[in-house]
Amino acid sequence: MSTTVISTTVSESRSVPRIWLEGQRLAHAGVNIGVQYILNVSTQLRRIELRPAPQGFAGKTYSVSKRTRNERVYPLLELRDALIADLFAVGTKLRVAVQKGRIIISPSHIAMRIQERVSRFLDKLKNGTPLSVASLFHGGGVLDKALHQGMQRSKLASYVKIAVELEGDYIDSSLRNNPELFRDDTIVINGDVREINILGNGVPQIDILVGGVPCTGASRAGAAKNGLTCAEEHDTAGTLFFDFLEWVKVTNPVMVVLENVVEYMKTAAMTVIRSVLSNLGYDLSEAVLDGPSFGSLEKRKRMCMVATTPGVCGPVDFEQLVPVRQKEAKLADVLEVIPADSDRWKAYDYLAEKEQRDIANGKGFVRQLLTGEEDGCGTIGRGYAKARSTEPFIVAPHDPSLSRLMTEREHARVKTIPESLIEGLSATTAHEVLGQSVIFSVFVAVGELIAKTVKGLVAPLTKKAATKNEAKPAPAVQPKREAAPQATNAPATMPLFALTA
Repeated sequence: MSTTVISTTVSESRSVPRIWLEGQRLAHAGVNIGVQYILNVSTQLRRIELRPAPQGFAGKTYSVSKRTRNERVYPLLELRDALIADLFAVGTKLRVAVQKGRIIISPSHIAMRIQERVSRFLDKLKNGTPLSVASLFHGGGVLDKALHQGMQRSKLASYVKIAVELEGDYIDSSLRNNPELFRDDTIVINGDVREINILGNGVPQIDILVGGVPCTGASRAGAAKNGLTCAEEHDTAGTLFFDFLEWVKVTNPVMVVLENVVEYMKTAAMTVIRSVLSNLGYDLSEAVLDGPSFGSLEKRKRMCMVATTPGVCGPVDFEQLVPVRQKEAKLADVLEVIPADSDRWKAYDYLAEKEQRDIANGKGFVRQLLTGEEDGCGTIGRGYAKARSTEPFIVAPHDPSLSRLMTEREHARVKTIPESLIEGLSATTAHEVLGQSVIFSVFVAVGELIAKTVKGLVAPLTKKAATKNEAKPAPAVQPKREAAPQATNAPATMPLFALTA
């Protein structure tokens, strides 16, 4: 007689919760037609146990009936009882283990994980404990600072518990220029996300996971440059979404924030991300956010997805986004005064020649030669310091044959990124950090919206939970409360996964 494990879901019949079990898999594990079962309920363990009733038992029992399919007879056990609702809501995924006729019904692994993150999150909100963030592909910390600042606008505190970044100069810059994001217990990992071991013990549970999965293979420029037919073909960036999803599974955040180029929305990777997150119990909200609508001079569009856990903070309604700043009237409002004799002014004859070749070859690429009177500029990418032909150049007012790249401070301004975030960086590295970042004001607005969504729900949720707990014993699965980080000179205890990263 073997063990059978069945995945099922609590359904509803005549407004009463129902658990339905049938098939040869029951008989295989010792559940026989005609046997009477007694039901024991553990509220604390959130578990139902069924055992065959002893002879002469006079209490309530549940009988194993039969069902005939294709001329074969199978055992059928239906549990219809209001007490199921005390343990499991309709739609809850269940794990049913059957061995030697004994049946144990408990929440599925996913349902338990959902319960854990919801309880942990509500506990932190009630106690005013800052929310912990895992930041993947951290870069120079622009996205994290924007979200952090936005949530602060609605008095929702957060900090970066884990930061992962491949480039050492980028993470050094963030640590230096974003001190408010980090605490003594922050774990900083400078390395390839694919090489970090997060499958062992000691991985912290996280409240919000933030990631801007590298878009090299998804952007039009990246696809054309690398000759890719799809984003997933890129040899380094193409499969990083697998690692992103692994972090979601292991750290069990209440909320996931993902940003990328607009083209990423139509990739196979994004299809997989949507499917996996939905299966893990998240509600998904997506939008295309345009920089100028949120106060930036750079005409940059990004996709944003916020995945939330039902019953806690969502779904997020992007229609409720409120811009946090006004856009400058024209590009000249953010430009520095560059002397006419500066060596920044150059002829760039080779770019003019390339432009003509591209036009002749039907590529349609033309240079962005701007005077400053424009109401904005095109997208500035990671390699801006290389003076690529399709990115914005400022024309010299004293000589139209000369032009220049924007300074790193001007670059930050057109993206509404605080200039303090690039302090101490070389021009090349500063442009790299900025070029692969987001429009800062857009994600300040997103952070504020997230906080408003959470704040709008926490009061009624906590009040409801308190009333419910007065009426019946507290659930058995009590989350471990994460103490608020305290300032200390003592080093934080390293989790195992950080030591084996």
